[in-house]
Amino acid sequence: VPALAAERRFAQRLRECLEEQQLLDGRYQLQQVPGGRVALPVLEEKLSQLCLPAEMPCELVRIQDPVPSRAARRRAPARTLRDELRRLLRGTWSEELERDVPHAWQRHGDLVLLSEDSFRAAPWERLGSALWETVASALGARRVARRGRVMPDGMRTPRVTLLLGQDGWVEHVDNGIRYTFDVTKCMFSPGNITEKLRVASLPCSGEVLVDLYAGIGYFTLPFLVHAGAAFVHACEWNSHAVEALHRTLVLNGVRDRCHIHAGDSRQLELRDVADRVNLGLIPSSEQGWPVACRVLKKDTGGVLHIHHNVETPPAPALPQTPALPAERGSPEAAGSGGEAQHPAGHGGKEAPGARLRPEWQRWAEATAARIQGLLAELHGRPWRTSVLHVEAVKSYAPHVHHLVLDLECRPALP
Repeated sequence: VPALAAERRFAQRLRECLEEQQLLDGRYQLQQVPGGRVALPVLEEKLSQLCLPAEMPCELVRIQDPVPSRAARRRAPARTLRDELRRLLRGTWSEELERDVPHAWQRHGDLVLLSEDSFRAAPWERLGSALWETVASALGARRVARRGRVMPDGMRTPRVTLLLGQDGWVEHVDNGIRYTFDVTKCMFSPGNITEKLRVASLPCSGEVLVDLYAGIGYFTLPFLVHAGAAFVHACEWNSHAVEALHRTLVLNGVRDRCHIHAGDSRQLELRDVADRVNLGLIPSSEQGWPVACRVLKKDTGGVLHIHHNVETPPAPALPQTPALPAERGSPEAAGSGGEAQHPAGHGGKEAPGARLRPEWQRWAEATAARIQGLLAELHGRPWRTSVLHVEAVKSYAPHVHHLVLDLECRPALP
């Protein structure tokens, strides 16, 4: 298939045609071949069934070493693990044991972190250390740990059991940033990657930032390393996270641009220092709003990044009525249920394809009003607040979304 940009739609049509005939081989990915062409993987045993329209000129080529698809690369270690465990339990394999074998896990350097429901059936216990050595070997690791439920202690302390190895300290590379932490004492949240990437791209050059819930540095480090913040005040009350944050700052060569405030951020004594404040706590960062208002620069204000879990009730089913295709940008293109386009972000551009649900809009406006009132009360003069952007980070539970509100706060002109 020609690989020129003008032919991409043709390649997509061909792929759809192959998928309809169930001929596409999901084990491999599309790849470029000599001559400026793209090869689509086809199941060899079904080549006789290949039937393409005449207007789709293609030719069959045999690729000696096709590139595995992402899904296939993910499945390969899981398949290896299952095969090794079958050999270990010759003659006693069962459906119960099959269900206990994990299909996914977190990897932190040479340590794999299994889910809490992995290997809970009684027969596994009889294997002892042989089980964990087999798991490590099959997954290419040296240490194995298993996650439990997060403790309700206000610090999100993980219940993690180290099953193979003596030390829980790991290093994790994320967007070019090296994080280090003890998996038995601190959590790493891979689900926040989109927000970490977003804040890394914000224009923070020369700014002073206060991170009220720093943890091991999920957002502190992107602000320092990529967004160019001049200085960050990082607040954290978990002593294990404080130690991890200190080590991570050193690892990334930014220790001199960050001061760690250990303890309850609600007791923070900073005033009038911040151009930007990050409130990265869910389900709600509301207890930190008065502190955020106090640390903002009183003469110029700044931007607050407010995290919150917002409940979105399921939309009622709409009657099916015929409709004409809507032009891009028209009111009809906004989507069903009266959803409006996403508000403009820092650069004044809309997030492509994003939608702002009515419940999210109401939460953003109510939060802006609350912050405006807190600032006016604190300084004894009017302030204005403007919703710059609402970012949907992830679905935290059914009908509950983790949102981030970018709120600009400025003293009103006399």
